[in-house]
Amino acid sequence: MFKRFTNGCVRVVNRWLPDPFLFAIILTIVVFVAAMLGTHQTPVQMVVAWGSDTGFWGLLAFSMQMALVLVLGSAMASAKVCKKVLGTIASTATDRKKAIIIVTFVSTVCCWINWGFGLVAGALLAKEVAKRVRDVDYPLLIASAYSGFVIWHAGFSGSIPLTINGGYEIPDVGFFQAPTSETIFHPANLVMVGIILVAMPFINAAMQPDKEHAVLVNPALIEDEAEREYKIEVPAEKIEHSRVLWGLTVILGFAFIVWHFATNGFSLGLNIVNMIFLFLGVLLHGDLRKYVDAIADAASGAAGILLQFPFYAGIMGLMIAKNADGVCLAGIISNFFVNISTDVTFPVWTFLSAGIVNFFVPSGGGQWAVQGPIVMPAAQALGIEPGRAAMAIAWGDQWTNMIQPFWALPALGTAGLSARDVMGYLVIVLLFTGLVGVLGFLAWGMFF
Repeated sequence: MFKRFTNGCVRVVNRWLPDPFLFAIILTIVVFVAAMLGTHQTPVQMVVAWGSDTGFWGLLAFSMQMALVLVLGSAMASAKVCKKVLGTIASTATDRKKAIIIVTFVSTVCCWINWGFGLVAGALLAKEVAKRVRDVDYPLLIASAYSGFVIWHAGFSGSIPLTINGGYEIPDVGFFQAPTSETIFHPANLVMVGIILVAMPFINAAMQPDKEHAVLVNPALIEDEAEREYKIEVPAEKIEHSRVLWGLTVILGFAFIVWHFATNGFSLGLNIVNMIFLFLGVLLHGDLRKYVDAIADAASGAAGILLQFPFYAGIMGLMIAKNADGVCLAGIISNFFVNISTDVTFPVWTFLSAGIVNFFVPSGGGQWAVQGPIVMPAAQALGIEPGRAAMAIAWGDQWTNMIQPFWALPALGTAGLSARDVMGYLVIVLLFTGLVGVLGFLAWGMFF
């Protein structure tokens, strides 16, 4: 019965889910109308909120960071040494079931450590596994690699717990602070993460279609290209392959990386992750010219990010556009759930409302800016500790990423698939992790 339900979800998604870009356009129209009606703003005001620098162009820096996550991660993985490491891990997958279990487990651990690293590492490992287990369902394998992203905000790189760890002040309301022992490392959070880490690999493996119905990988997507041969004849070519310039570049990059960790501790923001990817790539390729070519080969996979992220930024602009009374659509959604909550159900409703808001504001920082000023004072009034309230938003933010193409784009670009290929399987992950979240936050309030 489980497999029939999974197959039904896959068929529905394959039939009805449009290309991610068209999905973003449809979301834009829906949010435009809803925000206009909900906040009683004019169409002109909505257009301005959508197309302004804080709307359509509000994620330019982040878009570049995400494009670099994909390009630099892929270029690093194309180095011989990195391929060998990935190949060693992939070699432990000797059949279809192990392939799904290993990819899910590794990607989940990597995403808990750092979401940017996990997104790329999971997809790259999945491609290496596909080279060895040719009868595995390739869309499910990539969906399994992406499914690990569902716990990122409960881990080391979670923007909300890291923000409230340093203190979060709401003007004219109060100051809220919760150490990581009350968020990331709280026993309830660790239990929920542990349940997902242990159970999700087997749930994903149980979705494996019968061999006769499996969608096998297109060999062109995973073939290793013949290694380029370089002629070093003229002075310009000698400079391009100079070991001295390569060595100085590597030293400069790693000098800063060492300084960063020496002065900031284990801090893994997107910029330092990208810098590690970049200079590890230069180091592992052993040649600046080879690395330039590896970047060129990887760059085409970032096309979806460059096209779609501005539209999602526009959607965020519509969601947070306030009328004269300071009311916005995201606030209306959040306040509705706050108003129907009790001290026991508040974190659960916060989790569910954050999941809804995340569908339209797929950014942890953006979501915190919208929901933090609403949720935290309400939690304080109900006597709920700040860490639990903040983590309810964080879990909701990561939960609906499973059916939001925004974050899947780097993995899909690496794998050579579309959102339609994987989202049917991710609906099952959404249902499972949603159950974990609801029961987990009820237990957090009752037993911890």
